[in-house]
Amino acid sequence: MTELASFYALTPLMGMLPRGDGHGVLVLPGFMASDFSTAPLRRLLAKLGYDAVGWNLGRNVRVDNARIEAMMACVDELHARTGGKVSIVGWSLGGVFARELAKLAPEKVRQVISLGSPISDDRNHTNARRLFEYLNGHEPEPIRNGNFRELAKAPPVPTTSILTKADGVVHWRGSVQDCDHDQCENIEVFASHCGLGVNPAAVYAIADRLAQEEGKWRKFQPRGIANIAFPRTRLH
Repeated sequence: MTELASFYALTPLMGMLPRGDGHGVLVLPGFMASDFSTAPLRRLLAKLGYDAVGWNLGRNVRVDNARIEAMMACVDELHARTGGKVSIVGWSLGGVFARELAKLAPEKVRQVISLGSPISDDRNHTNARRLFEYLNGHEPEPIRNGNFRELAKAPPVPTTSILTKADGVVHWRGSVQDCDHDQCENIEVFASHCGLGVNPAAVYAIADRLAQEEGKWRKFQPRGIANIAFPRTRLH
């Protein structure tokens, strides 16, 4: 609630964030959440000039082939409608999906940004493991079909993992990317897991990442007073 209040309190300043170029941005909700949770972020991204959309698939509960196909259809539709590559922002489990969608169709994805996502191959990094497995089984359908087997491997597109050591749901180590290409990064913020999508520092980082020109991606460097919002601890 504090982060959401801060988000709305700072709304007048959000106009100072870098403007977008109109490209499509698909925003995916976390486990057990829906588009309602990502509405504030999507509204802001729309004001910044992006074609920001939710997934329109209800609550993020089941992980099966039909759900993967439906998400891929969201990417296809946005890509076709905007005429260019799309960025995918995923919160928690939504970030896992975002990375896997980029692996399936890298030619349609401009970049991926995950927020507090359990991108480790070790499910014990998330406190939601038991509920997830109760609802989806130990090996969900996509895994049985050969997908989602290398979660820790970053997709072959610019990829940002935004994480917090105060997460409380996903252990921060489970959100750290072991980058195997030079367009991969981790950004730490002071936030809670449930507040990442509206946390002012996380939103600043998201806007900064999305505003980069296609093909000219550079690692995150906060400027000016924004420096104080980002820890400088080592992520190992």
